[in-house]
Amino acid sequence: MSLPATASWLHRDARTGLEVAFFQEHEGGWRISGATTAVEDGESWFVEYAITVDAGWHTRSAEISGRSASGARRTVLESGGDGRWRVDGVANPRLDGCFDVDLESSSMTNTLPVHRLGLAPGAAAGAPAVYVRASDLAVERLEQRYERIGDRDFAYTAPVFDFSCVLRYDRHLLVHDYPGIAVRLS
Repeated sequence: MSLPATASWLHRDARTGLEVAFFQEHEGGWRISGATTAVEDGESWFVEYAITVDAGWHTRSAEISGRSASGARRTVLESGGDGRWRVDGVANPRLDGCFDVDLESSSMTNTLPVHRLGLAPGAAAGAPAVYVRASDLAVERLEQRYERIGDRDFAYTAPVFDFSCVLRYDRHLLVHDYPGIAVRLS
């Protein structure tokens, strides 16, 4: 599936900000570079990322840097595509079974599991992800689930946050509308 050269999102409701991402074909997969700047609960932060996915949309690496009032941070996530992860060079078995990276700061990262899973209409699947917090780049496991309820609509749930919504995607399967979080600008 082709992707546009770039996409952007306006973050709203939960936070105020903007995200811009750039897509480049890379070794049969994609390299996605982007940044988000936002104000959330009165705190300003920015996060920059470079994520590499293979041809099957398994995340292979993510280089993430950010800054908030608590200071500058950087973390590097690496996987062989087998669901095992190294965080800053150290194996992290708590993340075993995760094939995607989900950045709290990013709407774009909800694109990764939708491409990887390739769900048929009516099908659903769990998609645990390596979750990276925006303010301090803390890394944790996030259990989440996607159900394809239409051509480009997916019911999304993240039980730990008691959150569910219908994510709407465009023809490239990039998030178009993330209720309460962001809307696609371009």
